[in-house]
Amino acid sequence: MTTSPVSTVAALARSTHPGPTVAVTLLSVVLATAVGLDAGRTLVLGAAVLAGQLSIGLSNDLVDAARDRQVGRLDKPLALGLVSTRAAMVAVTVVTVLAVGLTFLLGWAAGVAHLVFLVSGWAYNLGLKRTAWSVVPFVVGFGALPAVVTLAAAPPAEPAAWALIVGAAFGVAIHFTNVLPDLDDDARTGVVGLPHRLGRLRAGLVAFAALGTAAVVTAAGLLLDESLTPVRTGAGLVGAATALVLSAVGARLVRRGGATRGLFRLVIAAALVLVVSLALAGTALVA
Repeated sequence: MTTSPVSTVAALARSTHPGPTVAVTLLSVVLATAVGLDAGRTLVLGAAVLAGQLSIGLSNDLVDAARDRQVGRLDKPLALGLVSTRAAMVAVTVVTVLAVGLTFLLGWAAGVAHLVFLVSGWAYNLGLKRTAWSVVPFVVGFGALPAVVTLAAAPPAEPAAWALIVGAAFGVAIHFTNVLPDLDDDARTGVVGLPHRLGRLRAGLVAFAALGTAAVVTAAGLLLDESLTPVRTGAGLVGAATALVLSAVGARLVRRGGATRGLFRLVIAAALVLVVSLALAGTALVA
């Protein structure tokens, strides 16, 4: 059966984990605003992060195609044969080259930091997801995201330590809530990462404890930033407080047996609130 180019592109787009891809790209753009990148550099950064997330998402579905067929996933175009493996591999190659090339246009330091993010995502897809070390790529990758942004400035600036910690904490929350709904399917196909070993309840509580940690560390970073006015500090603290409340809500939902995609969306919403508040506060996120 032949497929049209339009349907192939649509199937590829659905194979890129579009929700998380758009969310992470948006986070990077808002972070760029907080750091004060000009419009041109922000555009290049956003395009690079988007390409990188497309690469990670699409490679994930490529690696997992056989497993997705085994568990009957109806939301996976590659598993359903709606797009060929060859087309997906070509697309992965193109977006990966774009992701690396675009970031290096912003400087070698930003390029290296983004490469760390990309390698972390690929390492997870290619095997770490099946081990007790499954959280490490998320800690390293999302921990590097603030560095990608600050190092993309002209001149490059080192990220504040607290910003790296916040990124790493969000990485933990994103990983654990993203896999919670798939624990049973994953176990049937040999994927036993750290959340699987902890179990549904403990994994969920760890996720929202990490989210709460991100909120508290952000608040501390804002309070220690002597360049901020009280009004700007207050704007940032509102976001931190909101994220802390959302972490408590998430923990309560987990205790009540929730393990849906809604928990992942809650974490992403908290991340966006926190990052927007940082942009409003005007903190540069730099050391």
